[in-house]
Amino acid sequence: MTTAPPAAAARPHRVLTRLLTALVLALGALLVPFAPAAPAAESLLSQGKTVTASSTENGVAFPASAAVDGNAGTRWSSAFGDPQWLQVDLGATATVSRVVLQWEAAYATGFKLQTSADGSTWTDVYTTASGTGGTQNLTVNGTGRYVRMYGTARATQYGYSLWEFQVYGTPGGGTGGGDVQLSYDKPAVASSSQNDGGCGNCTPSKAVDQDPATRWATSAWSDPGWIYIDLGATATVHKVVLQWDPAYATAYKLQVSGDAVNWTDIYSTTTGKGFKETVSNLNGTGRYVRMYGTTRVSQYGYSLWEFQVFGTGGSPVTPPPLPPNPTFPAGRLVFGDEFNGSNGTAPDAGKWTTDPGAGVNNELEYYTTGNKNLYQDGTGNLVIEARKEVTPGSACPRDPLSGSTVCQYTSGRINTSGHFDFTYGHAEARIKVTGTQGLWPAFWMLGSDFKTGTPWPYSGEIDVMEHVGKVADSVYSTLHAPAYNGAGGYGSPYTLAGTDFANAFHTYAVDWDSAHMTFYVDGSAFFTVDRTALEATRGPWVYDHPFYLILNNAVGGDWPGAPDATTVLPQKMLVDYVRVYQ
Repeated sequence: MTTAPPAAAARPHRVLTRLLTALVLALGALLVPFAPAAPAAESLLSQGKTVTASSTENGVAFPASAAVDGNAGTRWSSAFGDPQWLQVDLGATATVSRVVLQWEAAYATGFKLQTSADGSTWTDVYTTASGTGGTQNLTVNGTGRYVRMYGTARATQYGYSLWEFQVYGTPGGGTGGGDVQLSYDKPAVASSSQNDGGCGNCTPSKAVDQDPATRWATSAWSDPGWIYIDLGATATVHKVVLQWDPAYATAYKLQVSGDAVNWTDIYSTTTGKGFKETVSNLNGTGRYVRMYGTTRVSQYGYSLWEFQVFGTGGSPVTPPPLPPNPTFPAGRLVFGDEFNGSNGTAPDAGKWTTDPGAGVNNELEYYTTGNKNLYQDGTGNLVIEARKEVTPGSACPRDPLSGSTVCQYTSGRINTSGHFDFTYGHAEARIKVTGTQGLWPAFWMLGSDFKTGTPWPYSGEIDVMEHVGKVADSVYSTLHAPAYNGAGGYGSPYTLAGTDFANAFHTYAVDWDSAHMTFYVDGSAFFTVDRTALEATRGPWVYDHPFYLILNNAVGGDWPGAPDATTVLPQKMLVDYVRVYQ
């Protein structure tokens, strides 16, 4: 991938735009930015509210907050890629009747307007593939605390940019509003459940626990298969969200019942697509809600990560709230290490724990204790040094070259578990990677529950940067979860043709909140993971809990392959700093 040209040089159309804007501001009362008059019953709900975005082209010049500040001379502008989004937190549930988009020249031809009660599960209230730019005054009908513009196709090679994002409506749920999640932590019953090596303790309760890393699965690989939830009291059901495992239903019904014996269909399909299916505009009444599967996509059974029911009535239990989202660019330093210790000293034991032992993924190194492979160099860097040297130990992997069962290489690995973990924010590190065949340096994160017994990949993994010596001009950012992991992880390379990343320091970073992650190299955003898109195409988002930081320099393994005759050792991975902002 080639980096985009600087905005000032590559976007001459913006010079004219800025001049026109300045003229508007200078004329003051003579020229007023267009804002259609709102009906008497509605009011502007979005101005000055908390707003977040998938990315910003320049967080200082074009922040997300500029789109809701009421100033037609300031704007939000995204990174140059799809999809991108801007969402506003109205502060409380509201009935949304109208959205006004005042586009800059970089507008969306394809986008959605969406509402959400929790900033996680979204309902489309407007969709177009033929956006015109300019000022769009769009009538909608939705309810939620959060409203989002979700851009899918850009009119230009640049990003998306809005002078103003105005949401009009009435506070409160309004007619038909007030829907809440009715299913969380409620009793669930199923036709069967699996409990074996393929899916341990995959009981019905796992589909209503708000944990996207646990699931229900049928033990019977036959039709029909079903699961129902007892809402605790009679309820009116308006929406059902099904987050499927790959063992999904192509044909199923949604049903309600007053007694869990006699069932009434409120939805039926023979074209189920799997992944995340949101079935809206339902109108059914009952105490029990059932997913009744009649045709499976594979020879296996039926399996759901989550089965969520929304509506009114029932006896709901409020799910745990998500942590607060940061506003990007995040500016409050919550963790940092500049590695300014004396030459040969270990990293700060108050911030880092040395993690000794054999590697995984068929790696060939042994991570040592002490300062031989892991030390500060006295010039502001942490050194993680990979060496070719034998370390006896039965826990070591077999070297594919020598066939020996002793480790042929040593290296270092540290993490912040027990010292620092965090949920959401901006994490970055400035690193000079190693670059010879067989080495695999990385800056990454694991879910903190991994240390308390949650197995990988159920804990979740966020790889901010990985590099393999055999691909000198690329680095990689990847997510791993139960539904997508290992070689099937969800990620992207960042490539600079003709560049060897091992020749210089580069800054690797991620912006992370409840709805997205955007990965950067040297400040250039190259990969955005949108939660909604991920859930609809790969599987659950498992990143709403604390993670800790890891730095290591692996040798060998499934991805880089083993060292060979071209490999040069020792090799030093240098880390200038690690910082986390919220």
